[in-house]
Amino acid sequence: MNKILLTSALLGLAATFPAQATNGYLAHGYGIKSIGAGGVGIALPQDALVIAYNPAGISWLNDRLDVGISYFRPNREAEIEGSATPFNGKIDANDTQDFFIPEFGYKKQLTDKLSFGIAAYGNGGLVQDYDPGFPLFAGPNGPKTGIELLQLFVAPTLAWQVTPEHSVGVSLNIAYQTFEAKGLGAFSALSQAPNNVTDKGKDTAYGLGLHVGWLGKVSENLSLGASYQSRTYTQKFDKYKGLFAEEGDFDTPSIVGLGLAYKVTPDLTVAADYQRINYSDINSVGNSFTFAAPLGSDNGSGFGWRDVNVYKIGAIYNVNQQLTLRTGYNHGSQPVPRDQTLFNVFAPAIVEDHFTLGATWKFENSNELSLSYFHAFEHEVNGRNSIPPAFGGGEANFKMKQDALGIAYSFDF
Repeated sequence: MNKILLTSALLGLAATFPAQATNGYLAHGYGIKSIGAGGVGIALPQDALVIAYNPAGISWLNDRLDVGISYFRPNREAEIEGSATPFNGKIDANDTQDFFIPEFGYKKQLTDKLSFGIAAYGNGGLVQDYDPGFPLFAGPNGPKTGIELLQLFVAPTLAWQVTPEHSVGVSLNIAYQTFEAKGLGAFSALSQAPNNVTDKGKDTAYGLGLHVGWLGKVSENLSLGASYQSRTYTQKFDKYKGLFAEEGDFDTPSIVGLGLAYKVTPDLTVAADYQRINYSDINSVGNSFTFAAPLGSDNGSGFGWRDVNVYKIGAIYNVNQQLTLRTGYNHGSQPVPRDQTLFNVFAPAIVEDHFTLGATWKFENSNELSLSYFHAFEHEVNGRNSIPPAFGGGEANFKMKQDALGIAYSFDF
């Protein structure tokens, strides 16, 4: 139990590290091993971070502690064109560019059939700032403009080995979010609470949700998995009740996932996952940016995001008893419609295609050192009827690409 408490304490440190995500504002993968294999995990437990995909997965692991960190570097650029203002041209959006994202997972077998686990991970985030400010909102030399949304999940988990071939699991998703907005004074006149739109410092919110899953070995070589993560209901960002719909509400969307893993040979496994992220169910995310209702109201403007479909495939090859190699590909449909690009200059989570690599070295004591790398290829969204006349008309365009390196150490008990 002391190890569990130690892990929980370390998890709290994750809230101090910024995160930026790649399937919308959620990560493309959790756990260094999974990240190196395209983000697969629903039917392929590799470490205790499988909790983030499918809580039933810990039934198939030895007792272990996993500690990892990733260095994440996005590259973003915005552009204004056709505006009646003098602010046409490209705008660098990389004032904050270097991020470190830690993760922890722990698994303990309690009885022959019952397992306990806990994981903490940066579930998602949006960090975007312009210095000097974004010119349409702040003028040519205005204050720094941007938003910072950070999200941490801590997930205590129980899994039950129903039969030798099937397990089920449930996690309590405990969410911790922080948010801050700067330099968005141009939106105050559009809000029902104009004093709670911008520059109020950091606000925090806690939330709860459930995550359930099943994993079954349906044949000697084939495993299948399914999971459902409920909407995570969080407290409202009271300091920003004039910015987000429903007076500062920013719940985390529900996710449905299916996965399979097939052992092609004793040393080669291929896995694939599908996920549906229901962003449009969250008003502050899914509502379109319009002037039909005041900011902060139930029908107030949001980012206009669509739901996202994510497809993942990964291959894991055991070179020998010590060395395992991984590679993978991840495609997620980007959520931003072309007529919603103006507000999304602060949330350009539009990359779609990720290529990944990874490796693990197993030591004589069964502890492991794992590495991962992924590149998210550049993707661009050009606005169409995106800037209202009140902001000068024209179009807001942006593009993004990303790179990340990760390292993890696993203790086998």
